Amino acid sequence: MKKVTILALRGAPASSITGPMDAFLFAGVLWNIACGRKPSPCFEITVASPDGDAVKCANRLYIEPHCAIHDVKRSDLIIISAIAGNMERAIGRSKEVVDWLVGQYQSGAHIASICTGAFILAETGLLEGKTATTHWGYVDLFRRMYPLVHLRPDALITDEGDLYCSGGANSYNDLSLYLIEKLSSREVAVQCSKAMVQDFGRVTQAPYAAFPSPKSHTRQDILAAQRWIEENYTQGITIAMLAGRCAMSQRTFERRFKQSTGDSPIAYLQKVRINAAKALLERPHATFEEVTYHVGYEDISSFRKIFQRHTGLRPKEYQRLFQERSRIRRAAG
Repeated sequence: MKKVTILALRGAPASSITGPMDAFLFAGVLWNIACGRKPSPCFEITVASPDGDAVKCANRLYIEPHCAIHDVKRSDLIIISAIAGNMERAIGRSKEVVDWLVGQYQSGAHIASICTGAFILAETGLLEGKTATTHWGYVDLFRRMYPLVHLRPDALITDEGDLYCSGGANSYNDLSLYLIEKLSSREVAVQCSKAMVQDFGRVTQAPYAAFPSPKSHTRQDILAAQRWIEENYTQGITIAMLAGRCAMSQRTFERRFKQSTGDSPIAYLQKVRINAAKALLERPHATFEEVTYHVGYEDISSFRKIFQRHTGLRPKEYQRLFQERSRIRRAAG
């Protein structure tokens, strides 16, 4: 059986430890039991904490590991739990963990991170020049801290052959099934997804992401322009209009806006409108035509392409995804 070690870190969401543990334990077992067959487990699971002590999770639940990391002799796969709270502080107390991960990788272990666990994986230096993903809400911080990593915030899973990352929170399910398929077989992964009643094969977290409005910079004129865009996005906004409000030339305004926010003014406006459109489409009975006009566009076809580029879904698909709850409620009633 393949040996899988789950690295349980202090402050982790408990599910990022127990979720993958269950998924790998279920592989070859849960489906077989449900179908009246003899269980045939595929993986041997160990939960390890840095010092072997119980880990206090973000929900204040304590998880008792099987051992300390240095008791782990060999792993085919190491899964790093997510971490919560202050990333810099969490990384500052993880030097021993980082060194251990590098040593395990050099000994042949594959390493995967769940959600913000990507910060710990990136701290090893193993991701430099490679592709990664993490929770969409931590994209800007990750890019500042690890500029040599090619971050794909839209991706739900990234695969560099022996280094893997997954996106936000519950993507541990997607990552677990992906790795079960890779380390065992597609048949086992599909059976596991059916037994767990878990969708198989999701590839993007873009539909779930909210546009973070970066306001940590100190340029008051650009902050005022951001707020004005967010309050007046339904209007026909032009660069000349925004530059005039800031008493700058268009060229200077565009340069300073990009330096401060990471986006051009037009890209920023598009993201604000996409956020508004998503919120409207989540309501019952909204049509995309109505939404298009409401957020300040006149060309429905053009905005449909922009919407799909940002979310990875066509408007109708987005509606089906986020209006499912109301349909379930009606069906349950």
